[in-house]
Amino acid sequence: MDFRWNERNIDHIGEHGVSSEEAEQIIRMARSPYPRGIGDEKYRVCGRGRGGRPLQVIYLVDDDGTIFVIHARPLTDKEKRRWLRTME
Repeated sequence: MDFRWNERNIDHIGEHGVSSEEAEQIIRMARSPYPRGIGDEKYRVCGRGRGGRPLQVIYLVDDDGTIFVIHARPLTDKEKRRWLRTME
C-alpha cells in the first residue's frame, strides 16, 4: 500500500492527535466490515491506534491506487460503543 502525504493532511490529523504512521496502521490493519464507502469516493476505517485507542480514518484512493488520508481522529464515546458492537 502506498500513501501520499503532504503538509496539509499531516497537520490536519495532527490537530486531532493522530500521526501519519498511526493512520497508515489503521488502514493496513482494517478488517471486515471496513473499509466502508461513505460517498464521494471516500472510505472510512476504524481501528485501534497507539495504546489501543479507537480511531477513525477517512481517505480517498487516487487513480493510481495511492491512498490519501483526509481526516483522522479518536472515536467519540458513542462511536466507540457502536464500533465495539460491530467487532463482536
